[in-house]
Amino acid sequence: MERTVETIAAQFKERIIEASASGTPLRLRGSGSKDWYGQQLEGEVLDTRGYTGIIDYEPTELVITARCGTPLAEIEAALAARNQMLAFEPPHFGAGATIGGTVACALSGPRRASAGALRDFVLGAVLLDGAGQRLAFGGQVMKNVAGYDVSRLLAGSMGTLGLILEVSLKVLPLPLREASLRFECEEVAALRRLNEWAGQPLPISASCWHDGVLTLRLSGAEAAVQAAAQSLGGELLDAVAAGAFWLTLREQTHAFFDGAGSLWRLSLPPHASSLILKGRQLIEWGGAQRWLRLDGAADAEAAQRIRQVVSAAGGHATLFRGGDKAVGVFQPLAPAVARIHQRLAQAFDPAGIFNRHRMY
Repeated sequence: MERTVETIAAQFKERIIEASASGTPLRLRGSGSKDWYGQQLEGEVLDTRGYTGIIDYEPTELVITARCGTPLAEIEAALAARNQMLAFEPPHFGAGATIGGTVACALSGPRRASAGALRDFVLGAVLLDGAGQRLAFGGQVMKNVAGYDVSRLLAGSMGTLGLILEVSLKVLPLPLREASLRFECEEVAALRRLNEWAGQPLPISASCWHDGVLTLRLSGAEAAVQAAAQSLGGELLDAVAAGAFWLTLREQTHAFFDGAGSLWRLSLPPHASSLILKGRQLIEWGGAQRWLRLDGAADAEAAQRIRQVVSAAGGHATLFRGGDKAVGVFQPLAPAVARIHQRLAQAFDPAGIFNRHRMY
């Protein structure tokens, strides 16, 4: 007999209660497309893919609500049919990525600098906590200020606070026109241009500098995109080639991301100057996101050096992929922030069963 979503939710609750009672760690998991992200994997798998389906989608309200196991591709297809999109351009990193895992990891794509991060689009969520309680936060409206904004706190929590059963997301219309431009320039010149353009009313929706080439994407109304393209100059890219290029950045299939070694994600103020670090770099988000690829695994000394340089520039560094995770995947927290993390985890998951040690 086919299980209903109500039965599946009840089974989730029962398993969580049992795990909390016995202290057995649970590994909340959708398709596993992001198993490589974060610290070590630990615990028995609780597969969320059976809890699927779009619960509510009202295009005129720009809101979609779906269960955690719903494939990201299914949601994007439903939105595209109504000329709408998830504006933060979440990466899939393989087939089968689910919306629950997408929110838990909170990764955003090339449009993040102009449209906002995933967290900015979370309107509400339903959570099963460590006691098996069903908790609802936020709602399905863009203005909801009742209580603490816990639903957005779940974004990027890596499943450590509980099982996200449902999530409501704000969506946006697809842009009427897009165009991509390419310029030859070195890193310092590229950062200077990006900061100058950021202060102008230009419809820039994505940027990328790599290996002496700066690529821009313009999105918006026909007249605005055309006027910006004429003003900026540069080489106009073929629409198909441009679309493929931005997809390779979103999914990290660009040649820069190929090969062994370690990949660091550096989050910085856009105005930060060029960083003096060994390795190859790719710069996105107007200078706010910089990728650093090292040919070898980063040892503790190299990791400390990277984090010192990035911290001095006002940012933080994440060991995104590859390398020795013993150096710590995420930037160590300040003591006060670490205590907040611990108290939140204690409140939502007193037995410490959810994705244990996945973050720190």
